[in-house]
Order: sequence, then C-alpha cells, then structure tokens
Amino acid sequence: MPSHKIVVRYTDGRIVKGHTTNFNPEAPTFHLIPADGQPSGQPVLVQMEKLKAVFFVRDFAGNPGRDDRRDFIDGQPQLGHKVEVEFEDGEVLRGFTPDYKHGMPGFFVFPADTESNTQKVFAVSRAVKSVRLL
Repeated sequence: MPSHKIVVRYTDGRIVKGHTTNFNPEAPTFHLIPADGQPSGQPVLVQMEKLKAVFFVRDFAGNPGRDDRRDFIDGQPQLGHKVEVEFEDGEVLRGFTPDYKHGMPGFFVFPADTESNTQKVFAVSRAVKSVRLL
C-alpha cells in the first residue's frame, strides 16, 4: 500500500506531519506515523472528528516564503467544480472539488495553484464554515 506524506491539522490548532498508508475519507479513523520521530516511530490513531483537514503534501518543509496563487488560470485543467472553502478558523482555500456534496463527512479540494506544495486537501465538513461554488 503506498505511503502518503500528510500534514494533519486539528480543529484545536495542533499540526502533525507524517505518513499514512490507510487514509480512507469514509472511515472515522486512520493511522499516522509522525515524521518527527515521536515515540519510536509507532503509528498514532487519528480521529477524523477532531480534524480540520488533511493536507497531502510534496514535502514537509514546503516553501514558507512562497505565496500560493489563489486565482484560477484560464485553460487550467479542472478537477471538478471551482470552489472556495472557508474554514471555521477563517482560513480560505480555493481550488477544485470533484466530490463535494452537502452533508458528507468531508470532501477533497485540489488547490488552484498546481505548483503549491499541497497536492490535495481533505476538508472535514464539521470544520468548514462555508463552501461556495464558483
């Protein structure tokens, strides 16, 4: 099973970076092996209900000095509907969603900036303030 680099953001503000091989958007939990070498590299159980979002990333360092583009480019391949997602904490994410449906536990968003360190985001619906189709 492939390993994914992820950054888990909790609704209480905690951030944990690591790897997962069993993320399932329909499951209430998944395992995360922390990247910072926490307790002997043992997987920790992550409860989806406590999360804001799961960010699937290219690398953990990212590029702190880079401002991701939030605008869409004409002719850019679309991976679903254009969307703007506002989280309860005020963060706004713009991108494409192939599977948003009101009432679902969560949904994927592919950032408008294809050069971003973030490849895709699983937004947990209970942490989302609003979703606007563009």
